[in-house]
Formats: sequence, C-alpha cells, structure tokens
Amino acid sequence: MTYRSESFPVGAEATVGELENDPHPLLARLREHEPVSWLPAFGGWLVTAHAPALRVMRNAAAFTVDDPRFSTAQVVGPSMLSLDGRTHTRHREPFARPFRPARTRARFTAFVEAEVDRLVGGMAPAGRAELRADLAGPLAVAVVAEALGLEGVDAATVRSWYETFVTAVSDITAGRPGQAGDAYERLGAAVRDAISVPGSDSLLAEAAHQEEGLSADEVVSNAAVLMFGGIDTTEGMISNAALHLLAHPGQLDLVRADPALLGGAIEESLRFEPAASVVDRYATEDVEIAGARIAKGELVRVSIAGANRDPAVFADPDAFDVRRANAGDHLAFAHGPHFCFGAHLARLETAVALRALLDRLPGLRLVAGADVAPRGLVFRKPPSLPVIWEPAFTK
Repeated sequence: MTYRSESFPVGAEATVGELENDPHPLLARLREHEPVSWLPAFGGWLVTAHAPALRVMRNAAAFTVDDPRFSTAQVVGPSMLSLDGRTHTRHREPFARPFRPARTRARFTAFVEAEVDRLVGGMAPAGRAELRADLAGPLAVAVVAEALGLEGVDAATVRSWYETFVTAVSDITAGRPGQAGDAYERLGAAVRDAISVPGSDSLLAEAAHQEEGLSADEVVSNAAVLMFGGIDTTEGMISNAALHLLAHPGQLDLVRADPALLGGAIEESLRFEPAASVVDRYATEDVEIAGARIAKGELVRVSIAGANRDPAVFADPDAFDVRRANAGDHLAFAHGPHFCFGAHLARLETAVALRALLDRLPGLRLVAGADVAPRGLVFRKPPSLPVIWEPAFTK
C-alpha cells in the first residue's frame, strides 16, 4: 500500500484522533486535495465531497453494507442496516411503514409534547441544567421506549443497552474490539416478551406479525438498530441544534424574532454537525470514483460531516446560517436505500424541544467556559451541554 500513501499524502497522515475530536480542518484538506482518499488509519477509503458521497450511498449494487466486516452487523447481527437488495427491503419495510410522515405526526406528536413539557417543566425552577442529560437523552429514550413497547423495561435500562451498542460500534469503527454481550441478550429477552403479548400494537409486535415474516431474532437485531437511530443520533441532533443556536447569538436572535426560521435552523444544524458522522460501504467490484481506483472488497467510508461542508454545494460552509436556502441538501440522514426513515420523528422531537427551551427559559445561554465542542468518530455530540437561564421568569 506504499503507492497509495504516496498518491494520497493527506490521507496517509490522518489519524483517528483527529477525526474523533475536531475533524473539520482535516476533512477540508481532504476534500480539496483528495476527495476520495486512502486512509491507512482505517485501512480503507474516505469520501469527503458531496457528489461522490451521493454516488456511493445511492448505488447499493456497487457499494454495499452487506459484508461481515460491517460494524453494526458485528455487534447485533444482520439487520436492515447491514443488508441490501430484497432482504434489506424485507427487514426495513415493517419498521419503516409506521414512520411515514402522517403516521409519525398522528402517533407521536402528543407524546413528544407531553414529555418535553414534563422535562422542561422539571428543569425550569433550577435556573440551570445539562441539556444532554436532562432533556435530549431522556426525551429520545422515552420516545424509543414508547415506540418499541418494551413493557416493564425502564428508560435507564434502555439507555444502558444503547450506550453499550454505540460504544461497541464506535470501537469497531476505530479498529478496536467491540461487543455488546449481556446487553444484547437482555434486549432480546425483552423483545421476545413484547412480541408475544396478544393484541399488542407496539412497533415490534406489528413488525413481527407482518406478511414479510421476520423471525424473532430478526426483530431483535432491528430493534437494536432502532436504538442507534432513535436514541443516540436523536440525542445528538437535539444537543447539537441547541448548541449551535446558543453558540451563535446573532442566529438565535433571528429565530427568536421569526419562529418560522426554527425549521431552517434545524436543517442547518444537521448540515453543520451531523449527529451520525460517517457511514460505511464495501465495494462489490473494481470501480473508479473521483480519480481513486477502488478495488473489489475494499472499505469505502463516507464522511457525512465532510460532504455537508462541501463548498461546491454550500457557500461559506463553515458558517452557521439559519437562513441558508439549501441547508436541506445535507446528507445527515444518509441517502439512497438506507435513508433514515426516522427523520420525520427526529425532526419532530428536535423542533418541540427547541421551541420549549426558547419559549420557557428566558435568558437561556451556555455556561461560560464549558467544554461543549462535539466529539466522536461515528456519533458526534457535545460531551455535556450545561446551560443557565433566569428562573424567576420561567413559566
């Protein structure tokens, strides 16, 4: 691989640490000089430009997730996230149907609003909170627990399971050993209990009894996948959006003056720092993309974070602009057959949470000097998000 290091010198010097901590300067150099680059740190390719990222994600025939090296498959087994073609459709459709826009609004709006009201109401008198631990995380966990219908499983247990899964996937992506062990076994037992309840209308029971004929093991593996999308990335999405608004007071003032800009602010936050930073694919054939010759079987990692700041698509890409006209062209929910079907629910949760924060906590601001820079190789969010406000005026 010496010739690749010579052909892709920026990628040759890249480290996992850079990509975990502050990846954007490195991603910008790669995107400018090596938009598809060989990274020895990963033993694979990294795509950082928007156009080739779209090409990879849209073409499941040439760039597949169906490979035993796929990190999520190593942790939870075959699922909608690690399969392609007709088998992928069989796994995905029973879960995707309930998350179409109209059904999402009808099923979850009242629940999300009630949870946000409860969480923000509990925070309000204190005048300070840590938004990840006190709002974003509990809300995401509560919504997933409600959707999955895991009777008798409390939110803390659900959270401990998904944290185990996320850690295992992140470790494997970084080239370290990762496993879910006992957490996956306990999830499996809870899922089997849930789908055996007569007349249950839970998402799991609905999936288990569809004509697609998913086995209990397949329902379990997909339930674990829903925890990635429904908990970790939604917690990150809410936390990142709150951070971006509070860290840019001028942009926050625009949203306060015109609440209709909130949707644009959420899309811009997704572009600026997506909660899920990378997705993996494996080449099924020899292929050339953006001048890089990729061999069959090689890892092709798409940097969503890199593509979302491509200046060929987004003017002044390192600026956070809630009025950006094309912010919705981001790739934060991936693209192609593996587009995140929970996007509508994640947007709903984020919008309701942000509106409550801005409406009910006057003077809301970051704690001065707090370390809130997002981190993570795969899942990116601030390590904590401490904030203060004027409790005497809360309502």
